[in-house]
Amino acid sequence: MGLLDILLGRSKPAAPDLDRLFALPSAAVTLEAAAGFTPTGQGAVCFATVEGSAFEQTHREVQALLDADTDRTGPPVRLLRDDYGYSWLVSHRSPGELPLLVNDLHAVNSAMEVNGFGPQLLCSLAGFEDRGGRRPALVYLYKRGSFYPFAPLPGAGQRRDSALELQVKAALRDDLRTEEDLGRWFPLWGAPGL
Repeated sequence: MGLLDILLGRSKPAAPDLDRLFALPSAAVTLEAAAGFTPTGQGAVCFATVEGSAFEQTHREVQALLDADTDRTGPPVRLLRDDYGYSWLVSHRSPGELPLLVNDLHAVNSAMEVNGFGPQLLCSLAGFEDRGGRRPALVYLYKRGSFYPFAPLPGAGQRRDSALELQVKAALRDDLRTEEDLGRWFPLWGAPGL
C-alpha cells in the first residue's frame, strides 16, 4: 500500500487465510451452546465455473486426496452446478465429523489455489440445524478472509431470517472473524450443502 492509498483512504483487502476454516469446530460448540444449532455434516466450496483439462486434473487430485480417507462412506466430493452458473464441490460427512468436513473444505480450497484457480474461489460453507428445522450456514468469504451467517427461511420463496443471522453473528463474535460489511452477506439461494 502506497502513500497515495493512505491519503485517499484506500485500504488493502484482507488476504485469504484458509486456516481460518479450522476455527469452525470451536465455533460450532459455541453455536450449539448459545442457540442450539448442530452441524449437519454438509459443506461446500463455491467457485466461478472453470472448464478445461487443468480443472479436470485438479478435480481428480481432490477426489484422490479425499478418497484416501478410509472412514468415509460414499463419494468424497461431488461437483455440482447451480442455477446461477456457479460450481460447487460438495462434501458430506456425518454430523459429528465437523473437523473432518473442515479438512475436506480446506483441502478443496488449497488444491484449487495451488493449481492456479484461487481467483475463481468465492466461498465455502458449513451447514447447521436446530430441532425446529432452521438451517443456517456459516459462510467463509475466500477473498475477504471472513465469515458470515446465512439463514434462509424454510418453504417456498427466497427469504432469509435476518434476526437469526444477527443472533449467530453475536454468538460467534469471539470465535470467528466476522464480515462487518452486511452488504457482503450474500444470499446463497439453493446452495448445495445447506
